[in-house]
Amino acid sequence: MYALERAPAAMRKDVLIIGAGAAGMMCAAAAGKRNRSVLILDHGERTGSKIRVSGGGRCNFTNTSMHPDNYLSGNPHFCKSALARFGPHDFICMVERHGIPYYEKEPGQLFCRKGSGEIIEMLHRECSRAGAEILLRCRIEEIRKDGRFSLTTSQGTFESESLVIATGGLSYPKLGATDFGHRVARQFGIKVTGVSPALVPFTFGPEALKVFHELSGISLDAVVSCKGRHFRGPVLFTHRGLSGPAVLQISSYWEEGDALSINLLPDMDIFAWLMEKRKGKIEIQNLLSGCLPKRFIRKWSAAQIPQSAARPVNQCTEKELKQIADNIHAWIIGPQGTEGYKTAEVTRGGVDTDELSSKTMEAKKVPGLYFIGEVVDVTGQLGGYNLHWAWASGHAAGRYV
Repeated sequence: MYALERAPAAMRKDVLIIGAGAAGMMCAAAAGKRNRSVLILDHGERTGSKIRVSGGGRCNFTNTSMHPDNYLSGNPHFCKSALARFGPHDFICMVERHGIPYYEKEPGQLFCRKGSGEIIEMLHRECSRAGAEILLRCRIEEIRKDGRFSLTTSQGTFESESLVIATGGLSYPKLGATDFGHRVARQFGIKVTGVSPALVPFTFGPEALKVFHELSGISLDAVVSCKGRHFRGPVLFTHRGLSGPAVLQISSYWEEGDALSINLLPDMDIFAWLMEKRKGKIEIQNLLSGCLPKRFIRKWSAAQIPQSAARPVNQCTEKELKQIADNIHAWIIGPQGTEGYKTAEVTRGGVDTDELSSKTMEAKKVPGLYFIGEVVDVTGQLGGYNLHWAWASGHAAGRYV
């Protein structure tokens, strides 16, 4: 059995891990293999809640195109050590060793064929074989350090030499996400950066919503840019604003007040194309509907090019056609905000990486205290990068706790 129904009133372990998610279970398995006695504590009813919902229930567990540039952090070099020591190939070998079938959905993105539960069961087996135990429905009431760590919980008192915080960020509060890990860091004088929702849909303000709310469900292949970052992929209109992979990607780099630039037709030189059509009598909006969804172009052209939308192309000057093309290749729109943590896939920011060893994930100021996974200021892009950071950082800490 990997789980405890209830722990004794007082228990000593070499390692206590708070959080039975991806990073916590990976760390437990790695530490247990070193013959460390390990217990994971979690306040939830079951393990791996975020793993279960990842990848639409099929768990995008890694990405074969792994690079530090796929991560956002106050220190862009921090993730390099953990990723170098536990890469995609290492996790794929574990998946194959457990006989889990998988497939490549998009270039580099690997998913389970049957479902996310297989990854959770794999982690359970890894923990069990390593002798690591898991105690659920265990609320942490107090953490003290006097030589050893002492945890007072709803299930008794626990002591350990090493304490690992693997509690995740603030995203998906319905799954039990809290700021517990950030509070523990502050308790021990460890800095936490500003945090915000990431990989999250945008919301429109009232003015834009009035124009575009009727477009809910329309998807476009576009390039979305913000502050020098560019992502290409589907852009989906929702009843509240914008979503889709390209939008979620750029949201990690967006801050309040920033505008987005959207290239609606990245594969066309729309100005050259309009100049070719210049002798025709077709209205601009009708002409453009041959390249973009008609329902979208009606609303967009009325808002962006109101004086040209209903005019025949042969009545437009070259300057006007250039302006239309510029608007299509760089549609500027300022979101009012995001949908917040309730729909964000991850949290941007967290425990300041300057406070941690990139090799061991141990706090420099507090020997024996480790932070791994989403609670740390390392945020991956969409496509399996965040789960892989959980594996890599958990494995890194597991080798030293």
